[in-house]
Amino acid sequence: MPDSATPPMAAPAPRADESLVGYTHVIYALHSLSVLIGLTTLRSVAMSFLWGLPSIVAVIMNYARRSATRGSYLESHFQWQIRTFWYAALWAFVIGSLKWPLIVSLVGIPLYWAGRLALAAWIVYRVARGWLGLVDQRAMYGDGGGSSHA
Repeated sequence: MPDSATPPMAAPAPRADESLVGYTHVIYALHSLSVLIGLTTLRSVAMSFLWGLPSIVAVIMNYARRSATRGSYLESHFQWQIRTFWYAALWAFVIGSLKWPLIVSLVGIPLYWAGRLALAAWIVYRVARGWLGLVDQRAMYGDGGGSSHA
């Protein structure tokens, strides 16, 4: 007797265009270059990531080809990259806004630096995890898209 509780097999995700895969690798490389610049110079990782030319070019590239990735696993990578940039901008703004109130108190100085360090670590994590997911040809979100998760 057949088991009627067995779910049907999910259809495989549409294959991504190889030129778009290469394009996505370039975007991760540009973001990684910004992180590397932040780690090896006097600039912070977050400021290098947000204000460095490589990441700005990468985000422009994301928006320029975003529609071409619809329906493929690359759509989630583009969403991941865009959200990484804009959430980093949001948290850099919050940390920067709290800078002077935190610095005037002795307890605030370590909190301010901890916030900057946490943001840098988060950016490094997002870029590394995304690029590794791309190498494995995996979507960044469980649904394969990226429209409903942060």
